[in-house]
Amino acid sequence: MPIIVDAHADLAYNMLKYGRNYTRSAAETRQLEVGSVNVVENEDCIIGWPDYQRGQVAIVFSTLFAMPARQSSSQNKSQVYKTFDEAHKLCREQLLTYHRMTDSAPDKFRLVASSRDLNLILDHWNSPSPAGDGHPVGMVVLIEGAECIRNLSELDEWYELGVRLIGPAWVSTRYCGGWKEPGPLTQDGRKLLSAMADHNFVLDLSHMDEQASVEALDMYRGPVVGTHGNCLSLMPNSNTNRHFSDRIIEGIIERDGVVGVVPYNTYLKSGWEVGKNERSEVPLTYVADHLDHICQIAGDALHAGIGSDFDGGFGLQSVPPEIDTIADLQNLVSLLHARGYSETDIDNIFSGNWLTRLKRDLPTS
Repeated sequence: MPIIVDAHADLAYNMLKYGRNYTRSAAETRQLEVGSVNVVENEDCIIGWPDYQRGQVAIVFSTLFAMPARQSSSQNKSQVYKTFDEAHKLCREQLLTYHRMTDSAPDKFRLVASSRDLNLILDHWNSPSPAGDGHPVGMVVLIEGAECIRNLSELDEWYELGVRLIGPAWVSTRYCGGWKEPGPLTQDGRKLLSAMADHNFVLDLSHMDEQASVEALDMYRGPVVGTHGNCLSLMPNSNTNRHFSDRIIEGIIERDGVVGVVPYNTYLKSGWEVGKNERSEVPLTYVADHLDHICQIAGDALHAGIGSDFDGGFGLQSVPPEIDTIADLQNLVSLLHARGYSETDIDNIFSGNWLTRLKRDLPTS
C-alpha cells in the first residue's frame, strides 16, 4: 500500500472553530457530533490520526486559514476576520495550535520545516512501528489566503516559524483576485511574490483567479504548485473560477510543479449539489479522471498528486461513495492500475511527486 501525501487540510481551523480533535478517528468525531451545528456547517468528519494510519497518510500540508467576514454566514464567528490585524492574530493562534498538537502528541503529529524533518518522518514510515503503535504524521505549514501577512517584513518571521508555502488567495485578497471574486495580481501582490521568492517560499496557485495565476506564473522566481484544484476542462458549464484551466496546469508543469486533485463531488462533476444529488452519481472514477487529465497534459505521471481539502467546508456527504474516511483514497490504486498506470506511477501520484518537491524546496535544517 503506497504512502500518501495530502497537500491540503484545514486542521487548525477545524480544531479551533469546531472543537475537532484529530487524534481521534473520524468515526469517533462523527459520534460526538451527531445532531450538532458542526455537521450542518461542515458535514461529517473524514479525517483523524487513526484514519491517517490506515490509509498510510504520512504527510499533510496543514493550513493557516482565517475566513474574511464578508464570506461568513455561520453564527460561529470564531476564525473570522475583518482586519489584517485580526487575520494575523488568528493565523498565529492556529500556528500555536499546531505546536501544541505536536508537543502534546509527538508520537502522532510532528511539524516538517526542513528536509531533515521530512527524512525523519519518512524513515519512521519506512520502518515497522514499535508494538504496532503507528507513525507520526508530518505537517508542512501552508498559509491559505495571505491577508495574515500584514507587511512584507513579516515574511522573515513566518518563515522562521515554519511556514513553507503561501497561497495569496482564498477569495480575493489585497494581493490578488480569487475564488468568487476575480481579478489580477495587485501591486501589493507583485511585491509579495517578489519578497516570497527571496525566501524560497512555495507559491500555491489554488484559489487564485486565472488572470492572477497567469501573471504569477510569468513573474514568480520560486517554486510553484497547485495544492488543491481540479481540471476546468472536465467541468463543462462550470460557473466557478475555482478550477485550474489547462493553461494553468501546463504552466505549473512547465515550472516542474504538482497539481493536487480534490475528491469533492461539487468539484468533480458539474452541477452536483449536496442535498440535491446522490453521492453515487460521482464514483471515485471521477477522481481518477482528473488525475489522468493532468498526467495526459504532462505526458507522464510526475505532476499529479492529491490535495484532499477534507473537512474543508465539506465532509462525508460530499465525497465519492467509495470514501468513508481519508484511508479509502487507497481505493484509487486499482482504478489507476486499470488505466495502465504502473506501480511506480501510482507511488508518484500518491506521494512521490510531492516528496520530490519537498526535498527540493525545503531548507536542509
